[in-house]
Amino acid sequence: MNTKFQFRAGMRYAKSPEVYEIAHIVEHLAFGANAKYTSEQAFEADFTKNGAYHNAWTSDFSVCYESECADFEWERILNLQQVAITQPKFNDEELQSEKGNVKAELTGYMNDYGRLLWPRLQQIMGEQVPVLSERLKTIANIELKDIREHYRRTHTAHNMRFIIAGNLRHRKHKIIKSLNNWGLKPGERFEIPNDSLHSAAPVLIRRKDATNITFAFSWMVPRKLEPTETYAMSCLNHILNGTMSSRIFGQARKNGLVYGMGSSLNNGWHNASWDFDGEVNAESAEKLFKLIHRELQKILDGNIKDEDIEAAKSYATGRYQMGAQTVNQISDYYADGYFVNGTLEKYDRMPTLIRAITKENIVNIAREFIATDIDAMVAVSSVEKALINDLSSQLKFSS
Repeated sequence: MNTKFQFRAGMRYAKSPEVYEIAHIVEHLAFGANAKYTSEQAFEADFTKNGAYHNAWTSDFSVCYESECADFEWERILNLQQVAITQPKFNDEELQSEKGNVKAELTGYMNDYGRLLWPRLQQIMGEQVPVLSERLKTIANIELKDIREHYRRTHTAHNMRFIIAGNLRHRKHKIIKSLNNWGLKPGERFEIPNDSLHSAAPVLIRRKDATNITFAFSWMVPRKLEPTETYAMSCLNHILNGTMSSRIFGQARKNGLVYGMGSSLNNGWHNASWDFDGEVNAESAEKLFKLIHRELQKILDGNIKDEDIEAAKSYATGRYQMGAQTVNQISDYYADGYFVNGTLEKYDRMPTLIRAITKENIVNIAREFIATDIDAMVAVSSVEKALINDLSSQLKFSS
């Protein structure tokens, strides 16, 4: 059985920017001392004794606690999740330890160029998020009273959503009864912040030791996409970057321009982003970005072969049939929409959505992303800023 319990309790819900990293530390403290166990080590030993797994993660908006266990001990694990989530005993010793662990984690991310550039990209497009160096500075400000305040305000019944996947036959009533007895205060379901987004000039994060160019660029539309549109974009991303035969990544690999790059769609509550990222050597960058421009312009012009669309739909159908082999796969499928933007699209409806993909859908949504003029690019490299400006200029398209 796989369980996920999500609260809108992420970093954006900190009581002030000075304690921005508080949600991350609350997450780290999730499996520490509680009403039944005196320490993280004691809880961990009991939780995992039959092979069960637990984890937690934090984002701008979410704190999510998840577990997976053998079917025979589902009830025991669910009860342990309840104790950890609803009856934590925050103490200063564990707080100081986790502040050190979070600091080490973020410091490590400073050397991961992908993690370094995405917050900067969000920031320059108008999202109210700090970059990693700014997040690190807030850790020292967090005190035990702040942890308790954040937990008390955010970990409430109305602010929680959950997904449970597994053998639920004859168990649903018992599970619902258990959840209703968790004892969380009612609280409120927090709203997702709605930032004012805008286009921005390209940014270079200079690193002397970065001998290549790690890049990311995004286009955004200020609305949530419908399921039919997200599947059309998934099809388009596959055509562009999904395999070694794709239009951008496939050609780039064939011509020795790039080892890895990709594109994806992120469909949020108030907006959606079409994101590209990768790494390229400086001497190959101009050729790669000209290739990107050429192939995207073809899409905007409606130049997509029917056989390419059918091949992408066939690939998606195969992935659908392979995608529900474990409880974790099923749970992850629902989490992507349910927790992020409130969409609950049943798994068995996927073939219908795949069949409904048309060239017109793909072209129209791609054109909308480009036409909104909410876009930006960030790169991490030791190259001159002029090169990044030139690469960014390749991302302008005629209507």
